[in-house]
Amino acid sequence: MAGPGRDPDQLLSAMEFINPHRPGRTTWSYRVIPASDPRPHPIGHPALPLDVEIVAQGTAMDLSEFHHATFSTSLSVLADGALVHEWYGDRCGPRDLFLGASATKSVLAHLVGVAVRSGALDLATTVGDHLPELRASGYARVPVRALLTMTSGMDWVEDHRDPTGAATALVRTFTAGGSSRALLAGIGARWPPGTRYEYCTADSQVLDWVRERATGAPFRRALADLWRAMGCTEDATVVVDGDGVALAGGGLAAVAADWARVGMLQVDGVLPGGVRLLDPEWVEHASRPSLPFLRPGRLPSALSAHVGFGYHWWPLDDAGTRVSADGSRGQFVYVDRPRRVVVVKTSAWPYSDPAQDRRCRDLSYLALPAIVAATARPATHGGVPR
Repeated sequence: MAGPGRDPDQLLSAMEFINPHRPGRTTWSYRVIPASDPRPHPIGHPALPLDVEIVAQGTAMDLSEFHHATFSTSLSVLADGALVHEWYGDRCGPRDLFLGASATKSVLAHLVGVAVRSGALDLATTVGDHLPELRASGYARVPVRALLTMTSGMDWVEDHRDPTGAATALVRTFTAGGSSRALLAGIGARWPPGTRYEYCTADSQVLDWVRERATGAPFRRALADLWRAMGCTEDATVVVDGDGVALAGGGLAAVAADWARVGMLQVDGVLPGGVRLLDPEWVEHASRPSLPFLRPGRLPSALSAHVGFGYHWWPLDDAGTRVSADGSRGQFVYVDRPRRVVVVKTSAWPYSDPAQDRRCRDLSYLALPAIVAATARPATHGGVPR
């Protein structure tokens, strides 16, 4: 990625999304998250082709055309924990790591859910209850729940095309070896918590800081525990700043199959083998919009009209039956909870054109349900466990 002197638009346009941790490819600092050893829960091998018709603005396309239109780098589909379809773009494969960007936020939601289930963290407490370092900032009286729903009310605009903006400054603390938490201490409030939505990676970073203080486990340690519990097959990597603090709002890179495991946990909170990791109530709340202005179609116009916002997951309906993790330039972990189907799509579409970015995202949100429908279509594929 670009260093602090580069154009911020180019900073995101030049991101490495495939194996970004390899030496010479990035100015990020990465740390390894080890895979399970032994590896007890293999996903299996793909068995099905997919016959998908995707209709957008009156035009139909097949899966190959969709991959081309949205710059896909991989597509994996799991049905009830079994891999039923797998595709990779040129020079990509099942052991390559794909940067999830802001899809990392949904992994953070899992870690917060674990902390809540253990009793270490109460969502009704405030940031100031946990972090004396932020008692002089706008975050002091923000409830932890408002961090999860990005309704903190902070004076923040998530615009990485603005060279003087707060979002650019936060990213630069990771590209330049700075202190991201020092930056968080300087953010002020603009609105009362819980009164409006503003997409805010700073909320994610504060949320993880609160979770760490409540549990005693930094992001990398908590993520390693989750990785082992889910039976992940490959090491992952995560970006850290100059203090070793993880970019919990956007820095995780993992193989497609392990991103799919993240999605399977959002189905019902149960791990492979039947062990419950997340409370059923947590999964329901994380999957649903909790306020009217968080419902699908009600978020600010710069975001997709197809989704709302839950607990760092993006619901596609009010009931939370279909949710997605969503990362910059086309990283998706889409979960159809009743059907127990997960679709992982990674991409590398251009960032510099906002209109194209929006078109690719909207097309993806039309395609993902169609892919699930094709996967679960028994007349075509002989039946897939739901």
